[in-house]
Amino acid sequence: METQFWVDRWQAGNIGFHRPNFNEYLQQYWPQIGVDPAAKVFVPLCGKSLDLTWLAQQGHSVIGNEVVEQAVVDFFTEAELEPTRVQQEHFEDFSHGDIRILCGDHFALREGDLDGATAWYDRAAQVALPPETREAYYDKLAELMPVGSIGLSLAFEYPQEQKDGPPFSVEEDEVQRLCHGRFSVELLDRMDRLALEPRLVEQGLTRADEAIYRLVRT
Repeated sequence: METQFWVDRWQAGNIGFHRPNFNEYLQQYWPQIGVDPAAKVFVPLCGKSLDLTWLAQQGHSVIGNEVVEQAVVDFFTEAELEPTRVQQEHFEDFSHGDIRILCGDHFALREGDLDGATAWYDRAAQVALPPETREAYYDKLAELMPVGSIGLSLAFEYPQEQKDGPPFSVEEDEVQRLCHGRFSVELLDRMDRLALEPRLVEQGLTRADEAIYRLVRT
């Protein structure tokens, strides 16, 4: 999606994808996937997610990336933190304690920007991207993350013809295809979201699952 699409959504307050709590699957599965407790964790397309705070509370240094400045400012404001702001070539670097957010285009990131991150968490990145952009997203992720790095990746699955994205449906066969030659893939679980979120039925969906993956850079 074009940057202006997301800027407009944030300005209009149309951010139903934001959750005012820690993600339950992050809390359940992160301790199981084998990430070093001292690892630096990258969170792409992070918005103002409270999951950044949860990861920092586990002892990780966290580096987020977000294209919409309002989202970054809101994160620190709502956390009652005053970040240091440094303008870099492609990004504005917001940081406070163990949390940094690089405000700018994800596809402009370079490996050195992540300062040695060896783990990542994708709750809302791949599902925010239309199909024609996902290959480039996985290319970039493979470029950024070193061999052996571990990621927890969530994907939303539903009949795409029943609802417009974002969030877009990303089925398991597509995840396998996109990861081929880049990452090993382990499906940890698949959760039925229709039973948990009646609004999805009201939107006309007949199936809605959330798939949780452990990925390893190969």
